[in-house]
Amino acid sequence: MKPRWPILILRTPKGWTGPKQIHGQTIEGSFKAHQVPLPAAKKDKEELKVLSEWLMSYKPHELFTEGGDVIDDIKAIIPRNDLKKLGQRSDVYESYRTLKLPDWKGFHIEKGKQESSMEIIAEFIDQVFVDNPHSVRLFSPDELESNKLGGALAHTGRNFQWDQFANAQGGRVIEVLSEHMCQGFLQGYTLTGRVGIFPSYESFLGIIHTMMVQFSKFTKMGRETVWRRDIASINYIETSTWTRQEHNGFSHQNPSFISAVLNLKPNAARVYLPPDANTFLSTLNHCLKSKNYINLMVGSKQPTPVFLGPDEAESHCRAGGSVWKFASTDEGKDPDVVLVGVGTELTFEVVQAAALLRERVPELRVRVVNVTDLMILSRETSHPHALSDEAFDALFTSERPIHFNYHGYETELRGLLFGRPQMERVTIASYMEEGSTTTPFDMMLINRVSRFHVAQAAVCGGAIRNEDVMIRRCELLSEFDHNMNETRKYIMQHHKDPDDMYDTPKFS
Repeated sequence: MKPRWPILILRTPKGWTGPKQIHGQTIEGSFKAHQVPLPAAKKDKEELKVLSEWLMSYKPHELFTEGGDVIDDIKAIIPRNDLKKLGQRSDVYESYRTLKLPDWKGFHIEKGKQESSMEIIAEFIDQVFVDNPHSVRLFSPDELESNKLGGALAHTGRNFQWDQFANAQGGRVIEVLSEHMCQGFLQGYTLTGRVGIFPSYESFLGIIHTMMVQFSKFTKMGRETVWRRDIASINYIETSTWTRQEHNGFSHQNPSFISAVLNLKPNAARVYLPPDANTFLSTLNHCLKSKNYINLMVGSKQPTPVFLGPDEAESHCRAGGSVWKFASTDEGKDPDVVLVGVGTELTFEVVQAAALLRERVPELRVRVVNVTDLMILSRETSHPHALSDEAFDALFTSERPIHFNYHGYETELRGLLFGRPQMERVTIASYMEEGSTTTPFDMMLINRVSRFHVAQAAVCGGAIRNEDVMIRRCELLSEFDHNMNETRKYIMQHHKDPDDMYDTPKFS
């Protein structure tokens, strides 16, 4: 709001111009004016009389002819030129223009390095701002730098309307500590044909849950209205996740916004959990080109391994999920068990578990799968992205045990998988509402999603089919329990994770 603009504030009593009293009770200015102030007008003569007086107070005889038509004085106000009629201007209902997007592969990170997904997409967003100086904005609830998106400011600035130095300087970043305001800005900006991005701490996106749902309902009706045209998608970037809240603690650990989006209509809901920087670049590029969706992208702001090169990332994102041959036994052929990572840190633990199992249980055949598009897991035909049963079996096998290591809540994943054949073979580890101001790996341990927990699940699943693993089952489970206990002791003693805990796993 620009302070130099005058503001007129009209304060009126609730129910103003309506009945002042009925049956000796005050209506105007009280809670009784809400909704239907005269509920018995159909049967109560006093209420019917008051209703008649109320309606006649608007002097309808001065506004309409005896035939019910609007009088000529009112018709004269209507512009003769259609271009002056707001509802008939194409700017109102057909203003969306696609963005000019740079080639995201020009920002890719070399496979094998470690990189923050947020830092690299900030560079991409910066170039999007440069190429589209009037049609894209980023709305941030005062967390841009904390979310490691400061690189988006390389060629632009923050647009503070109250600041004479930032005012009217064309800054593409609106930063204000109010998720409600950011959501309102984002909706209005999108409805007027532009494209918006809303990055946030994971735990605070839930603040605008209801606003997001209401906007989704509006866009649903818009798609079903003949004269309305496409609009850009709403794009949320969810970072600073529960997995890395070692200084903020339990209050900042809340992945529930995923569920909020999952509950939308299938033709609107899109949830992505890219596992590394290159897949996040590919995902963001896709979302900025999409229309009419609610896009939720979940990723890490901390440096994590880049598992896929740009071409591999593009193919992986297009499919929504794939077998990671480099981490699988014999490239994933004929596995005893399937390990699935969904989410950056959760996938990292799966890959670490695969490396651990290759070293300690070489007789166990493991297939590692990553899912980046959560909606592919939906039962066949329930979502436009849902895999067919044949494709699902090709990715996860038709009968082998499957263990998911999932970023969100277990109930979300079970809901998506409901209706798939043979789901009794599925086990799920996920966020369990356990947390504190502790180390990142301790968060993995207390929520039972660490590499050691994944390795135990793999042994239990693989032992069903593999007798060599069955013979060693108790020994291996005890060994991994010991690893967990020793790691926990180290964390409690040194107040940090072991130094090699986040090294990129190597496979011989």
